[in-house]
Amino acid sequence: MGRLRLAAILAGLLLTTLVLLPVQLFAIRFRPKLAARVPMWWQRVAARCLGLRVRVEGTPATDRPLLIVSNHVSWVDIVTLGSLLPVSFVAKSEVGGWPVVKWLARLQRSVFIDRTRRTATAAASNAIAARLAGGEALVLFAEGTTGDGISILPFRSALVGAAREAGGGDRPIVVQPVAIVYVGFQGLPIDRSRMAEIAWHGDMDLAPHLVGLIDIGAVDAVVAFGEPIVFGPDVDRKQVTASAEAEVRALVRSIRARGLKNITVTAPSPEAPILSEAESG
Repeated sequence: MGRLRLAAILAGLLLTTLVLLPVQLFAIRFRPKLAARVPMWWQRVAARCLGLRVRVEGTPATDRPLLIVSNHVSWVDIVTLGSLLPVSFVAKSEVGGWPVVKWLARLQRSVFIDRTRRTATAAASNAIAARLAGGEALVLFAEGTTGDGISILPFRSALVGAAREAGGGDRPIVVQPVAIVYVGFQGLPIDRSRMAEIAWHGDMDLAPHLVGLIDIGAVDAVVAFGEPIVFGPDVDRKQVTASAEAEVRALVRSIRARGLKNITVTAPSPEAPILSEAESG
């Protein structure tokens, strides 16, 4: 990849950040509904820079509060989902210490959790519950970490239980399973040998991985929205988590079986319509 192209992409992302940063800082303080949308605009620009082309299957839930429970392949998942919907993410505490990324995560209004401390997990659960109770849509990568892009790790139920706290009384919470699958590079299927080019583990350096992904130039992804699960006060969180995990596994198998066959994908753009406007209600 030419250095000039890389420099142009990074300059474009920097310029977008500088333009949207004051808007988001203002929105976080005075216009919370706008604050949910501004990060989506940034993610759409980032998706275009990465050559990320996303096909959507299924329908995003319109009911709120909404907890999206998804598998986790790479840091790219944040761009993939964030370019489609005005959402916030539940992120591990380490992200809050990464240079540059930590500021982007905070502007995305992420909720940081420390899974190594019970008291911190409880505090994070309270924060998640408060955000959901406010009618926001949150994304929880239920595996707790990124995988190899092929296998799906068991979903963790502890934070899914925060949805019950957000419900309050008899009010149900909607939990929607979502599958993210990367199916092609430059219009060709991704096989196991190339999955590491998109999958990202926490001990991998972010910068080389980002540069390598930009070098590919075109990534085809599928985001499949499963059947929403009503999480009422009398429903066991482990049952809900198990149902969400089973749904995501089924969606991933279906997408991989079809691969790139009959797929028409489009890149999210700043002018594209928002898939769900429910958060403004």
